[in-house]
Amino acid sequence: MDKEIFNNQIKNMSNYIMFIIKAKQVELTPFLKAKNRAPIALSMGAPVDKVPDFVINKAKEYLDIPSLHTYSTPKGEMKFLEAVSKRMKERFGVELSPKDEIFSLIGSKEGISNLLKALINPKEIEEEKDVILIPAPGYASYSQMIKAQGARAYGISLNEENNYMPNLDEVFDKYIKEGNDPKKIKALFINYPNNPLGATATKEYLAHCVNFCLKHGILLVSDNAYCEMYFDEDYKPHSVFECEGAKDCAVEMYSFSKSYAMTGWRLGWACGNSTIITMLSRAKGTVDTGIFKVLQYAGADLLVSEEGQKYIDNQNEKFKNKIQKFVSGLNSLGYKVKMPKAAFYLWVEIPKRYKDCVQFADELLEKSGIVVVPGTAFDKNALRHIRLSVVASDEDLSEVIRRMREDGFSFE
Repeated sequence: MDKEIFNNQIKNMSNYIMFIIKAKQVELTPFLKAKNRAPIALSMGAPVDKVPDFVINKAKEYLDIPSLHTYSTPKGEMKFLEAVSKRMKERFGVELSPKDEIFSLIGSKEGISNLLKALINPKEIEEEKDVILIPAPGYASYSQMIKAQGARAYGISLNEENNYMPNLDEVFDKYIKEGNDPKKIKALFINYPNNPLGATATKEYLAHCVNFCLKHGILLVSDNAYCEMYFDEDYKPHSVFECEGAKDCAVEMYSFSKSYAMTGWRLGWACGNSTIITMLSRAKGTVDTGIFKVLQYAGADLLVSEEGQKYIDNQNEKFKNKIQKFVSGLNSLGYKVKMPKAAFYLWVEIPKRYKDCVQFADELLEKSGIVVVPGTAFDKNALRHIRLSVVASDEDLSEVIRRMREDGFSFE
């Protein structure tokens, strides 16, 4: 079929980077197994641990209720919305109305995509496109989603010099000096804890983000998917709604995927400004009829249960120990990796002898069967970094270090 009939933005997009990497991994698997280098995946941010027994048992109970097999609604079942409200109050001390300030999501990724659809007026000409400010490096799907909707992503550099919390007033001045139209900015995306950096933000910085958006009349989108994955109480992640004025400009996205290893359940929520939630509901109402009620009911029970909190606490301790050991192993090879404050990602500088991160990642896979993601998937300028997802078993992580040492992947 003639490709010309399709949307120009979609035609010009490549496949999602994680799927490209997975396809190459599958293609090389027979070759790698033959030389005793079966692939070890440190690419996708998907916990491999079993989901909580509590939620499995709850789902089994609810499966026997006939009324829970009918259509839900995009907004979500009241039981689920009320559980979210209770969790947000207990975890962050914020008040949210189940009626008009909380909305169910088929995972936070879907919610972000539909929110962008509600927000952006698609344009073909680059200078006319709406602009979304995003972290750089940041989640690979942000820029792809924005491009698909006919808008333009403008990267905000997160680095050690600005402590991964850039001054947004300086960013705005830079944006204007580069000849950009400030009226084109529709939203600011923030992601703390950050993928791929593992960096967190202070409550004071979140207030800075809120005030910036209020000042310029733009939307604040907080992707809080990793808020329950932290390793130090001093860096316990916050919600933007702990900041004064946030409900006037912000929406926050949450997911069960990382906190409870429930990636396949596709369950999450958006919360915040009631007008934003209404616009999101209009976008979602055209494409889905809600999440399977059984999943919502079981997820609701998990959110407000002691068992759910114990699972989070145990997972955080487990990941902390796992990551510390792996960081130590990488540093024994000459790398200079720091323990992240949150999430399960490591942002690793590559050796100088490699041209760029793509060459390093390709050689690491083809020679040692270690699957990582080039830094350019998260920021076009991140040529000297890769991202590692520390989700494999302890045995596999030890094997990664052994292979890297044996196959010549030391830093020097």
